[in-house]
Amino acid sequence: MKIAALLSGGVDSSVVVHLLKEQGYTPSLFYIKIGRDEDEMLNCSSEEDIEMASLVAQKYGCKLEIIDLHKDYWETVVAYTISKVKEGLTPNPDVMCNKLIKFGIFEQKVGKEFDKTATGHYATITEKDGKIFLSTAKDPIKDQTDFLAQIDYLQVSKLMFPIGHFMKSEVRSIAQKAGLPSAKRQDSQGICFLGKINYNDFIRRYLGEKEGPIVEWETGKILGKHKGYWFHTIGQRKGLGLSGGPWYVIKKDIAANIVYVSCGYDVETQYGNEFSMRNFHFITENPWQNQTKEANITFKIRHTPEFTKGKILHTNSGWHVISEKKIQGIAPGQFGVIYDKDSHICIGSGEIF
Repeated sequence: MKIAALLSGGVDSSVVVHLLKEQGYTPSLFYIKIGRDEDEMLNCSSEEDIEMASLVAQKYGCKLEIIDLHKDYWETVVAYTISKVKEGLTPNPDVMCNKLIKFGIFEQKVGKEFDKTATGHYATITEKDGKIFLSTAKDPIKDQTDFLAQIDYLQVSKLMFPIGHFMKSEVRSIAQKAGLPSAKRQDSQGICFLGKINYNDFIRRYLGEKEGPIVEWETGKILGKHKGYWFHTIGQRKGLGLSGGPWYVIKKDIAANIVYVSCGYDVETQYGNEFSMRNFHFITENPWQNQTKEANITFKIRHTPEFTKGKILHTNSGWHVISEKKIQGIAPGQFGVIYDKDSHICIGSGEIF
C-alpha cells in the first residue's frame, strides 16, 4: 500500500512516521509550505519545521518533498477568513484549511497517487455497515474532529490517523523512546499550520485598525475604545482592556463599529441554549433523513474537550440545535459540530447564523 504522510515538523506527525515504519510501511513524506520565502511574518517557523521534517525523513529512510501551496492557501483559506471577519463573523480557518488545502488541493495535486494519506490529527476512523465514519480520539483534550468536520466522505475514506488511539502523553513517550528530534518540541498555537503567527496580527495585516467605542449593553455607557470590531468575537473575555470585570463581548454593530459588552460571571446576555446552522455538511450520511421529530445529539461550538448534550431538528431555514444547558458565547460564523448522542461519531457541521 502506498501511503503519503503529511509532516508539520511537530511531534505528532513525526510519531505517525515512526508508527507506520513499525507496521512495515515506508511512507512518502510531504511538508506543505504556505508562507513565501520573502514573507517574514508567514515564513517565521517553516525553516525550523522543514529541518525537523528532514531529520525524521533521514532517520526512517523516507523521501521528503516540500509542496508549495501558498497561492492556493491565499485564494481559499485566507480569502474565506478575511471575508467572514469583515462581515463581523467568527470564522474558523483551521476547519477550512483541512477541507480545502490538506485534504483538498493536496489530494488533487499529490495525494491521488497514493492509497492512503496519514496525518498527525487526533481522530479515529470507524467502519460500520460497510461505511466509514470520522470518530473521536482517545484523548478528549487533543481530539481534533471538530477541525475535520467539513471534510467529505471520499476524503475521510482515504485518511489514516495513526495516533488517534493514543493519549498525547503516550505520543510524547513514543517520540522520546524513538529518539525523535521533535520529541520535546512544543505544539503549534498558530493558525492552521502557519506556525507562530498571532491571529490579531494576521487580521491587522489585511484589515488594519479602525477605532470605535466599547459600550456597556445595559446602560449605553462608553467604557473604552477598541481598534476594530474584527478583533473581537461574541463571548470574548480577554483583550478588552477594561477594569472592573469580567467583561464579555455580547454583540457587535458592524455598520457603526461598536462593540457591546456586559459585566459579570453569570450575566444572562452571554448565554444561549439554541442556535441554527446553514449549509450543513454531512460527512458520511444524514442519519435523520426519514426522521420528522428531533434527535438526541452531542455537539461543540468551539474547540473544547467537553461535549454538550442537546437535540437537533430540521426547519425551513436549516438545522436547529436546542441545548440541554445554556452555553456561553454563541457566535455567528462559528461551526456547530454535531456528534451522535454518545460523542463517538462526528456527523458533520454547519455555520451558525
